[in-house]
Amino acid sequence: MTSDLSAYRSAPSLAHLHPRDRSPQRIAVLPGDGIGKDVTAEAVKVLAACAERFDLPLELVHLDWDADRYLTSGETLPEGALDDFRDYFSAIFIGAYGDPRVPDMKHAADILLGIRFGLDLYINFRPIKLHDAHLCPLKGKGAKDVDFVVFRENTEGAYVGVGGIFKKGTADEVALQEEIHTRKGVERIIRAAFEYAVENGRANVCMADKSNIMQYGHDLWTRCFAEVAEEFPAIETQHYFVDALAMQLIRAPERFDVIVTNNMFGDIITDLSAALQGGLGVATSANIHPGRTSMFEPVHGSAPKYAGTGRANPVAAILSASLMLDFLGHKQAAEHVEEAVRATLREGQSTPDLGGKLTTEQVGDLLAQGILGAVAVG
Repeated sequence: MTSDLSAYRSAPSLAHLHPRDRSPQRIAVLPGDGIGKDVTAEAVKVLAACAERFDLPLELVHLDWDADRYLTSGETLPEGALDDFRDYFSAIFIGAYGDPRVPDMKHAADILLGIRFGLDLYINFRPIKLHDAHLCPLKGKGAKDVDFVVFRENTEGAYVGVGGIFKKGTADEVALQEEIHTRKGVERIIRAAFEYAVENGRANVCMADKSNIMQYGHDLWTRCFAEVAEEFPAIETQHYFVDALAMQLIRAPERFDVIVTNNMFGDIITDLSAALQGGLGVATSANIHPGRTSMFEPVHGSAPKYAGTGRANPVAAILSASLMLDFLGHKQAAEHVEEAVRATLREGQSTPDLGGKLTTEQVGDLLAQGILGAVAVG
């Protein structure tokens, strides 16, 4: 184990290999701040159990890039880090970022957005799966009703930081925030959604925009969606304005298999959808560029006031680790983790946010021991 990337700077280049083919498969682990450290520790525990049970070639490299380091050194994403990730690592696993001592969250933005944009991780993949009916706030909805995925465009849209403020702090202040949409960016995320539907037996793909109002950028989305859909005649298509989609997700989530949308709408829709599966404590995500080093993270915040209390739910981090295992080619291990989580949730073996009485560490121990076969899970 090492705490930085410098040891790999002189290693032979692995960039010509697909990340799944690298052995050992190096995973950079960035716990982040607050409860990020707590939940990441449990995800690492589960990864270690999987490595032992399924003989996986995983090598975890722990990196202390957090608020403490930033406040001490002023460094966020070290120089050369992106090249090292790209050349020598199979995946990146991140906890959660945010610390009240850094009001502008510069370290979080530099690290999270720096990795997303710098590695061109254009797919934000969010599976929305209800593991047990008692977790869903909708009356009469069960696991078969809440089972869809969202493809959120991850490198364009309103989050590119284009804009500015004129006459700041005066009565005449003007603030501009612009969206950026490119044909390349829009088409590739839409195509990824259709390809996923075909490969995973999903019947329909829904695209959400606001092209009735956003007549330029979102018109590009509408046209691209129609053009790409012609290449996949076996897949049914739906188009909703995003406000209508939000309503339909509450009324009838069973209508959806795959949803694709832009960066900001995807951010909103996936948090709404997370509520259907039990909240952010079980919500997972992957930031992917197919065939390249990609990043996996739970989507909840760092919740500093709960750090070290044992109240943080590690399931989102553990299921994000399961997504990473699948991406790395370890499907059996990934499915084993998901089934173990499903069993514990079904039995109410959870942290207090889901009505259970276990601590963060106890949930991690239970799942790790279950994977190793040391205890019965469920």
